[in-house]
Amino acid sequence: MNGGPNTPGFDRAPDHMPAAVLFSCNFNAVRSPMAEAMMKHLYGHIVYVDSAGVRKQPIDPFVIEVMDEIGIDISKHKPKTFDELEDTSFDLVITLTPEAQHKALEMTRTMAVDVEYWPMPDPTAAAGSRDQVLDAYRQLRERLMAKITQRFGPLAPAKG
Repeated sequence: MNGGPNTPGFDRAPDHMPAAVLFSCNFNAVRSPMAEAMMKHLYGHIVYVDSAGVRKQPIDPFVIEVMDEIGIDISKHKPKTFDELEDTSFDLVITLTPEAQHKALEMTRTMAVDVEYWPMPDPTAAAGSRDQVLDAYRQLRERLMAKITQRFGPLAPAKG
């Protein structure tokens, strides 16, 4: 991951980078915590990142496994709902499911915040062997990573 947070000389946000981003999905157990963790890994030192669900359930063990494969520990993620957010001062809310999109638009209708819808597949619907199910989670991980890096780009070089 070139230009990541530990790359010397890359320490400020590009001009298009929001100050605070919220990822949301149905249960805050698969898609949104994955996106939150990757965004924090890449940009967390310059952007506040959180995630929430319409409802909540425990983090999916397959999520922990596939994130660990890329060196991101998500095992301590505590799922939460929109109502449990400590702060709602986000510049950008990214929704990953239709239900979360509806909830985010409802929540932000009186706020000056951008809402983007990034439809993402549900890997919990995958069937087959353990390896086939894990592949569905890996595909989601790679799709989220590609979308995050496409949307937010590389970090801007530090001005010296």
